[in-house]
Amino acid sequence: MDFPVLSQSNSLRFPSDFLEKPKPYFPIRRRSTPLWSTTNHTPPSVPALSKISSIKCTVKETQNQEPFQSENGRKGWIHFVGIGGCGLSALAMLALKQGFEVSGSDVKWSSYMNGLQEAGARLHIGHSVLNLKGSDGSRLPNAIVVSSAIPHDNVEILHAKSAGVPVHKRDYWLGRLTECYKLIAVSGSHGKSTTASMLAYVLKAMGDDLTAVIGAHVPQFPEGNIISGGGHNFVLEADEYDGCFLGLSPYITVVTNLDWEHVDIFQDKEAVISTFRRFLDLIKVGGHLIIYGDSPDTRSLLNHRRQTTGSEYSSGMMPAPNLELFDEHYRITTYGISSLNDWHASSIRPNCHGGSDYTLFHREFPEVEISLQIPGVHNVLNSLAVIATVMALFSDRTQYYELISHVRLHLKSFNGVSRRFEMIGTICGCHIYDDYAHHPTEVHAVLQAARQRFPFKAIWVVFQPHSYSRLAALKDEFATALSDADHVVVTAVYAARDKGFWDASGSDLVASINGPPCEYISSLEAVVDKLVFQISKDLHRQVVVLTLGPGPKVLHKLQQQYK
Repeated sequence: MDFPVLSQSNSLRFPSDFLEKPKPYFPIRRRSTPLWSTTNHTPPSVPALSKISSIKCTVKETQNQEPFQSENGRKGWIHFVGIGGCGLSALAMLALKQGFEVSGSDVKWSSYMNGLQEAGARLHIGHSVLNLKGSDGSRLPNAIVVSSAIPHDNVEILHAKSAGVPVHKRDYWLGRLTECYKLIAVSGSHGKSTTASMLAYVLKAMGDDLTAVIGAHVPQFPEGNIISGGGHNFVLEADEYDGCFLGLSPYITVVTNLDWEHVDIFQDKEAVISTFRRFLDLIKVGGHLIIYGDSPDTRSLLNHRRQTTGSEYSSGMMPAPNLELFDEHYRITTYGISSLNDWHASSIRPNCHGGSDYTLFHREFPEVEISLQIPGVHNVLNSLAVIATVMALFSDRTQYYELISHVRLHLKSFNGVSRRFEMIGTICGCHIYDDYAHHPTEVHAVLQAARQRFPFKAIWVVFQPHSYSRLAALKDEFATALSDADHVVVTAVYAARDKGFWDASGSDLVASINGPPCEYISSLEAVVDKLVFQISKDLHRQVVVLTLGPGPKVLHKLQQQYK
């Protein structure tokens, strides 16, 4: 995915202040034509959103009861194996909020487990048959939900199967959990967490009583990574790992981008594209696809679905749409930077909040100025996906300019997601930001965001590669992305799910980086010592430190050194 260069419920229930109708901010001209119409074209006939999957079914209406309730009809006990991960912890928290008894196990404690424990979950470190016994020592869970990272021979899985307890992988559970909702599935190789949380935040702020499950901590969500509501809309970060999203039936699907990300699962990028094609086949009849239109990889999904002729893509760009594109059973809306998209951004520039401002266009019509607190062109694209989704979801029941004005207002208030260019502290004037970036595309994006926010400061990167398999497959791409920094420190590889031998190491990556000073320091303690030495040499030096990847969290150790 390439980033352009910066130029320097069934019904939506609005809060009471919405009735006051705050005056929309339109510094540029309005258009007179209504949404979905352009000159010489008639709007397509699409069933109203309120008539499609509009009735939220109850637990009793599902065909198979065992994962959701016990034999006496009451909500039962669910045990989550791998509960410390970002994905399964969110599902466990939602189950708690929906009234289930919840327990779980993992090999080590994670920050996600703190909130679960406070909410009443029984948590275990290590996997054991004893974790599946109730307080009286005899009762078993009504269902087991298993993370994709858990091996099939896990002792808890084997015991549950031998005892007749249903064992479900995350894909099945997500399908059952969301089947009675109007599901908005946010997918893509990068940007899922931010886009899904931004969308859920905007909808919640506008008064929609939605449910949401996000694979990351969102500081503005009271429950961290979920919203538990009573309405019909469900925003889900839909993960392609291990084909997890193939158990879903979305009403709206968002595709942010496509990349060869999970190299331990997908043989190459074509395998990723093939999996996403299968995912698009699951969109409900009368539904909607919101897709990034500036990438050849995402456009290839439309080419496959619509059998578009090669001549239409001879320019390398999406053909200019005069009205919404149609597949045989769902609508298609594109977004991006190019003016050939349905929704696009122009005049992107940094703002005084450290984020980005831009002019929003719908097709050729300028609409409104959008302001974001979070930096980077990638977040401009994420916000465009949110705008396109909200307009697709509610524009048939709400006045167009009223709706877009409120979307604009709440986008400006969104603060971002934890570990996504997150300011974690300052030491002697040195700003420290943390980001989970563990793919070359993500490293490039966060460095671009850092340059946007701090154009006159040196950018130092502490990078821990995530998995030997990813480093081995993408070492040259990592080297190119990291070369944009002013100083690079690479630590030992975090093995994650890797098995077997991989001919790749952090020192190999350092040897491949051209440009900035770069060194390999295997241990975190030695990295901290290095940073202390560098910072102490000039306490007034203008430096930003980015800790990238799954592990390097150096702020606390740096603070200890400077006490």
